[in-house]
Amino acid sequence: MVTEPVSRRTLNRTLLSRQLLLEPADMGPEDVVSHLLGLQSQNASSAYPGLWTRLAAFDFAALGRLLTERRVVRLALMRDTVHLVTAADALRLRPWLQPALDRGPRSAPWVAGLTGVDRAELIAAGRSALAEQPLGPGELKELLGPRFPAADPASLVTALRCWAPLVQVPPRGVWGVPGGLRYAFADDWLGAPLDADPDPAGLVRRYLAAFGPADAADMQKWSGRTGLKQLFTALDLRTYRTEDGRLLYDLPDAALTDPDTPVPARYVADFDNLLLSHTDRTRILGDVPKSRVISVNGLVSGTVLVDGFVAGTWRFTRDKATVTLAVTPFAPLRPADRDTLEAAGLRLLAAAHAATPPDLRTVRFTPA
Repeated sequence: MVTEPVSRRTLNRTLLSRQLLLEPADMGPEDVVSHLLGLQSQNASSAYPGLWTRLAAFDFAALGRLLTERRVVRLALMRDTVHLVTAADALRLRPWLQPALDRGPRSAPWVAGLTGVDRAELIAAGRSALAEQPLGPGELKELLGPRFPAADPASLVTALRCWAPLVQVPPRGVWGVPGGLRYAFADDWLGAPLDADPDPAGLVRRYLAAFGPADAADMQKWSGRTGLKQLFTALDLRTYRTEDGRLLYDLPDAALTDPDTPVPARYVADFDNLLLSHTDRTRILGDVPKSRVISVNGLVSGTVLVDGFVAGTWRFTRDKATVTLAVTPFAPLRPADRDTLEAAGLRLLAAAHAATPPDLRTVRFTPA
């Protein structure tokens, strides 16, 4: 096995290419969600700019239709966080990730509220409660509490979300449409069973196609699953050695991207897996400290890329009738990058806030 050297800049350009961030992709949103193995959707709105920035043409209403048509769903998956995934991947990923979801809560405070609760009985009670229609957390507490009188009702709902494949049904997650949190079992909502035998090797290949080159620790960071090293070493994969000596793996026929490939300034959504799926984030953060974009509570800002690396943050703000895309660069921007971000920002505002008149949509730059 020949191991080739790979630079940080090459990893950067390759990651951007596989994440469809070098140039807009001529694909449909469902295909992009599948290729990326989902988009984090802890913030229900994050997937919309996440898709917009990757696609040549994306109508925010299109994702809402996919949700209401049950072709994509939102549920707890990687890292025990809510992700937007295709229906097929929901049924495939949830059983594969269940051991990680089971491991996470062992020391969680809410576990103390599960006195007298048998896991199988709680799941059965939850399925019975949700058999006729989706229900919200308050309704579930009222139904489950009497079944387990020694337990805390809020802990029962939290445990059910962890132990059972509950999807968050629309209108929750539909852009611009208010909707409270309501749950349904994934197999009931999608009309198909969970995958009884998910293919871990196939998931490694798909992870590398979207995030490679990478190693088992990187995939563990992305997924929360442990024990992945043997999968990587058993597969027929190409290997690379990073500048700091790490061994990375990649698909045998996957090409690296030229490190000198130009990358226009670009917006990346908050909570985007671009920033969350490697142990060494310098391939996208460069020399920017993680704390500038990821808070101690795990909140991930929307980011601005300049020359392919994180160079600032952005967010939507409202002031009376005006909606603003506020950019906070970490260093002074070159005029060309500022112009690119202003033009792209106005397009993003038009897509996200079409009902707001153009003269009330603005891009504002905070001095670095």
